[in-house]
Amino acid sequence: MADPQSNARLRADAGAPTSGVIHLRTRLTADFTVISNALAQRRGSAVTIGVAAYILSLPDGSPVSIAALCEHFTEGEILISRALKELERDGYLERRRERLPSGRIRTRTYVRDVPGGSGPDPDGPPPAPPGSRRTGPRKRSVPAAAAPTPVPASAPAPPPARSAAERPTPFTDAAPQPATGPGPAARPREPADPQAATDPRAIAVLAALRRADPRLVLSAREAARLAPAVAQWLAAGVEAPQITELLTTGLPDRFHARPAGILAFRLRETPLPAPPPPPPAHPVDHPAVLPFQTCDGCERAFRAPVPGRCRDCRSEEALRAAG
Repeated sequence: MADPQSNARLRADAGAPTSGVIHLRTRLTADFTVISNALAQRRGSAVTIGVAAYILSLPDGSPVSIAALCEHFTEGEILISRALKELERDGYLERRRERLPSGRIRTRTYVRDVPGGSGPDPDGPPPAPPGSRRTGPRKRSVPAAAAPTPVPASAPAPPPARSAAERPTPFTDAAPQPATGPGPAARPREPADPQAATDPRAIAVLAALRRADPRLVLSAREAARLAPAVAQWLAAGVEAPQITELLTTGLPDRFHARPAGILAFRLRETPLPAPPPPPPAHPVDHPAVLPFQTCDGCERAFRAPVPGRCRDCRSEEALRAAG
């Protein structure tokens, strides 16, 4: 006989939930990305989760710079940069600056599904692309040498006697002799602080630009690089409010480069205003302007301190009196 089979249902159907979300799932076999619930349900900014999901869905080698992400999303550079910093703080993202053999510096971005999970070591060599073979020399494991057997120490033998010619000559008050070989060239000392040699007024002007435009956020290194040009404007007599107006007026709605590059272009291409004319060495005393008076003889207007007759009428009176 066959084993008895039960036709009863194993569990009662609980039915659809009366509130909340109801999932209508579709089994995907291509073009999908696996994201952990810890990341998808992360508390905080939705922009951070969206940026993380977008980066995880990209193939290896895709650009994930702030400019590339701003071309895809409608958010600006500030929100995108804040999202990348949050992912970097939580351990999902790591950005490292590496120097190429040609001398150029590039930024390599590592992204993980789970913070601290398995993945390429950022301190190690970059992962090889798929299909490539490793051509470098392989490291062979060398077995550790066996530890030598300790030998009991014996009494040291007395040193052989030296002749008077072989004995070292004692030196008293001997000055240290300079090295005869060529030593390493002394490197110029660099200032520890990049803002040590810059004008603090120029740094203050650059730091206040974000009040006029929140997108003009500069790092300390960028402000130190732009400070000499701002210091020239200040030395030329341009006031700080006028510099802020020149740097923030007519900016594009969307930046395709770092704000420091746009400010450097404006500082380089905008001509310096003409210096103000120097004040006169000695004040010039202008003569007092006399008021107009009406001549009592010919009723013409003339300038005089008091009413009376004009010069012509006075000349005629003087001629009549003389003749």
